[in-house]
Amino acid sequence: MTSNNNSMDSKQLIIQRSEEHKQLFIPNLSVDPVIFGFDQNKLKVLLSKLNYKKMWFLPGGYVKYSEDLDDAVIRVLKERAGISGVFMEHFGIFGKTNRSESFFDEFDEDLFHKQRFITLGYYALYNPNKLNPIPDELSEVCEWKYICELDKIRLAMDHREIIDKALLALQEKIAIKPIGYNLLPEKFTLSEFQKLYEAILGKELNRGNFYRKIKNLGILRKLDEQRRGGAHKAPDLYTFDEEQYNKTLKNGLFNW
Repeated sequence: MTSNNNSMDSKQLIIQRSEEHKQLFIPNLSVDPVIFGFDQNKLKVLLSKLNYKKMWFLPGGYVKYSEDLDDAVIRVLKERAGISGVFMEHFGIFGKTNRSESFFDEFDEDLFHKQRFITLGYYALYNPNKLNPIPDELSEVCEWKYICELDKIRLAMDHREIIDKALLALQEKIAIKPIGYNLLPEKFTLSEFQKLYEAILGKELNRGNFYRKIKNLGILRKLDEQRRGGAHKAPDLYTFDEEQYNKTLKNGLFNW
């Protein structure tokens, strides 16, 4: 099938879904979850590449007349990325004029997607090793992209701005939200824990100070296991003491 046929098919599908959406969804309101993952000591974000215009999107969607906002995000994450059971939190509202209308400039004005949409930004945390994302009917692919590589791809609408502000929210909440618990595997090294916080904060942390503070908090349990396979001495593995971690978060971990 040629790219022109793909483009035509995707446009026809958007028009078809537009009529269905008018019956199901609240007009002018959408949700855009920013799903963060952590891999190879770097932050990732989950994106979908639409068949139409071949641009990258956050896996967002619309809100049904019959559902609460948080329930809408849970449904959208399941439908668009196959994700469930994630930690998520609202962080912002985005509503610049023409943020969504201009993307659908080839369509008639009554297209559901072409109306002015105010979108609610949520950040969600997910271990990418648990997910093999499957693209939905409007997307060519759904895959993880490293934050540091976003300048190399074409992000649609204001989705880069939404991602950047989600990262700022993550930085602000790093001391009071269970970020490590949701992004790290069940067993991890102290170095991996430090690299996660450095990736989020965008700066290096003193190794000795970090280890000492974390150990003093008592939020980790040292396991009788080591991470094998490296060239150096196998580092010890840790897991979260969930009860102590949640208790400590109520007062904030500490300033980094």
